[in-house]
Amino acid sequence: MTFATRYGSNGDKVSGRGQIIVQAHGSEVAFPELSYSYPLKLLSPRIVQDGVGVVYMLTYGGGLVGGDSISLSVDVQSSARLVLLSQGSTKVFKSRPGRRAAVTTSSTDAAPTKQQLDVHIADAGGLFLLPDPVTCFRAASYHQVQRFHLVRGASAALLDWYTSGRRAIGEEWVFARYHSTNEVFVDGSRVARDAMLLDGAPLNVRPLPARSLADRMGPYACYATLILYGPLVEEVVRALDVRFQAISVFQVRAPLDVLWSLSPVRGQAGRIVRVAGKTTENVKGWLKDALRGLESVVGVDVYSKAFV
Repeated sequence: MTFATRYGSNGDKVSGRGQIIVQAHGSEVAFPELSYSYPLKLLSPRIVQDGVGVVYMLTYGGGLVGGDSISLSVDVQSSARLVLLSQGSTKVFKSRPGRRAAVTTSSTDAAPTKQQLDVHIADAGGLFLLPDPVTCFRAASYHQVQRFHLVRGASAALLDWYTSGRRAIGEEWVFARYHSTNEVFVDGSRVARDAMLLDGAPLNVRPLPARSLADRMGPYACYATLILYGPLVEEVVRALDVRFQAISVFQVRAPLDVLWSLSPVRGQAGRIVRVAGKTTENVKGWLKDALRGLESVVGVDVYSKAFV
């Protein structure tokens, strides 16, 4: 394992780069490359599950701030299986502690925090991206781009989710901007693209009154997108198909605690799942149950490390 630490010249704008290469050697996996630079940190604990590696994606100081930029490259080689986790939600601040923050939530006022993930997965390989959700603090701006390149025969379970903010102190949907894009390519052809853009500025559509982000997103406080593709997630896909076919359309007097939908990935080889919940725990519990079939793919012990 190699690592490097680099601070920005002005103490504010820092750039972190990381690279993960995972290989299968018989029943074991190895990391020929596991490198990172500030503010990114990558840790791989020892596990006993054959053929599976685990890496935690962490940040120094417990979060990211305006101006931070992280770029991570992942190469999952043939027959290897990699589980990417985080430890607690990815917190996004507007500015560094000790620096005075403006009170406005305008998206033009906050320096964006940027994250980029570029993944390549070889034949019979699998990536299981199961981080904790992103939580943007007041006036924060966040921009994320994730691209996944698979060959036919590779597999992926890709979770991208976010919360309304720090509900415990009354911060809900008061960040400046959240922008996330996920793209999946198989043999060079794009089979799925999911983009989400949330702007904290009030929405004015005359003659209707202006609506805040909280008005538009409520009553739900957590949203998730899950992309499933490949032979290693077939059991999960089959179970979701059965559950979805059993859903009935009916009127309710109050919003449900959890809403979810299911749609096919181009070519029917995968699914895109979208989930909304009144609380983060509602969504976490739903995801943990829905993805239970991954226990047979990555191992019960490894799976238990997600959604804790």
